[in-house]
Amino acid sequence: MSAPAVEVAVRERAELGEGPTWDPATGRLLWVDILGSRVHTFEPATGRRTVMVTEQHVGAAKPGADGGLVVNLRDGVGRYAPDGTFSWLHHAPVPGRRGNDAAVAPDGALWAGSMRYDEATGGGNLIRLSPAGGTATEILPAVTVSNGTGWSPDGTRMYYIDTPTRRIDVFDVLDGGEQIGGRRELATVEEGAGFPDGLTVDAEGAVWVALWDGAAVRRYLPDGTLDRVVPLPVRRPTACAFGGANLTDLYVSTARAGLDSPHPSAGSLLVIPGAGKGLPQPAYG
Repeated sequence: MSAPAVEVAVRERAELGEGPTWDPATGRLLWVDILGSRVHTFEPATGRRTVMVTEQHVGAAKPGADGGLVVNLRDGVGRYAPDGTFSWLHHAPVPGRRGNDAAVAPDGALWAGSMRYDEATGGGNLIRLSPAGGTATEILPAVTVSNGTGWSPDGTRMYYIDTPTRRIDVFDVLDGGEQIGGRRELATVEEGAGFPDGLTVDAEGAVWVALWDGAAVRRYLPDGTLDRVVPLPVRRPTACAFGGANLTDLYVSTARAGLDSPHPSAGSLLVIPGAGKGLPQPAYG
């Protein structure tokens, strides 16, 4: 089987592009440049783009059910109302730490991760922000680089990556989605193949993972079997998400940070047309 086509959806020079998320309400893709403190949007149907600058490094941006935007910032989770007004949902600054990847669960809660700038072991965590009222609960303390989070189509499993472990882990979803348990390994990325970063789950329950320093996206079946490897032209893909009107195109964010001679497409938003079939993603709240 020939390798699927990989195209540049948005040519950009993001230092640390991350977190592509399809917003079906607006027909646009959201993604961020963490170190550039920017939230990007892209409408595939029209080519229209916007860029919003945040006052802090922004690890993730997700649509809100009210039409606003929820952002995982350096000092906690904030909200931009539809009129652009900013407020904190969870303000918890820790010196040397910032927000990283985040995801919205099937029940509308936000699961937001963090990490230290120096990537010190155990310096981050994973919290759950309830969909009503924004009550924060720490779910996983002492993680190192909290990254990809996603749920199986039936909502009974949660997948999670703490990047330096090289593992994609799976949990049972408990207490109506408020807790997780039964942590075990789904798969491990072997040395020399890069590090697992962001992930998304498709309609068949398979897990797609971007490999930092691995120049590829992988698809793992629900039993952990490696099903597909899609080579990419850039060394540091960071995360992936299905988007487009039919959720069949896989968008991949990428980074230039730390590279002496990056590929011309590094920092751009890539797309693999017709890669599969994604799941509709809920908005926060």
